[in-house]
Amino acid sequence: MSDVPMIELAHVKKAFGPVSVLKDISLRVPRGGVVALIGPSGSGKSTLLRCLNLLTIPESGFIRVGESTMDFTNGHKLPADRELAAFRARTGMVFQNFNLFPHMSTIRNVMEGPVTVLKANPDAARETALGLLEKVGLKDKADVTPDKLSGGQKQRVAIARALAMKPQVMLFDEATSALDPELVGEVLAVVRQLAAEGMTMVLVTHEMAFAREVADSVVFMRDGVVVEEGPARQVIDTPRQPATRAFLSHFHSSGLQPVAANG
Repeated sequence: MSDVPMIELAHVKKAFGPVSVLKDISLRVPRGGVVALIGPSGSGKSTLLRCLNLLTIPESGFIRVGESTMDFTNGHKLPADRELAAFRARTGMVFQNFNLFPHMSTIRNVMEGPVTVLKANPDAARETALGLLEKVGLKDKADVTPDKLSGGQKQRVAIARALAMKPQVMLFDEATSALDPELVGEVLAVVRQLAAEGMTMVLVTHEMAFAREVADSVVFMRDGVVVEEGPARQVIDTPRQPATRAFLSHFHSSGLQPVAANG
């Protein structure tokens, strides 16, 4: 991995009205690194992820992804649309809900971004989309609409759609939380494959066994601050901070069983 991190955040703050959601967050993710954000609901994990690709604009702080930097240290500043779009193109985002276009086939969903935003040749975009659908195990579903897919299949299409934009990093916001338990494994298998291929990723997840297995490091957040961070196995198996131990005690008591590769 390069010494220069792929992702760098420094002193990022965000409030919604009187509620301070992110309180001076700093984070570095090495090139090819996988960081899992864990913590209770309302701790600021999803807001941090949304700040990373500027779906949410921070009040202050510094954010860099690859060679592209956004500096909010002089207060609230909304970048120009073109600058914002170029920055967001570097990050692929996968949400809890799949956000697929219901009237489009699976392959059209994957092609849409490259053709519309990147002005890619439609034939080339179709070939790329077919390759990505094969990568996520859904090439045989290329011509069906999302209503014919299971939740796990929809999420895998959403991952293929994000990858079609050729992002430098991938962000996953609780990508399995809307799925039935038996479908979780098939989505995590794709994420596991991306990690093995060296994709830089930040995952907001409640799948502790998966985070322990796939992430290089784990960041535990509570009340808008980073309470503890370190190597994934160390933080999850032997957390140092009482708040981290209290949060993880539920998962430890129920057993951190490995997550199956297939649903």
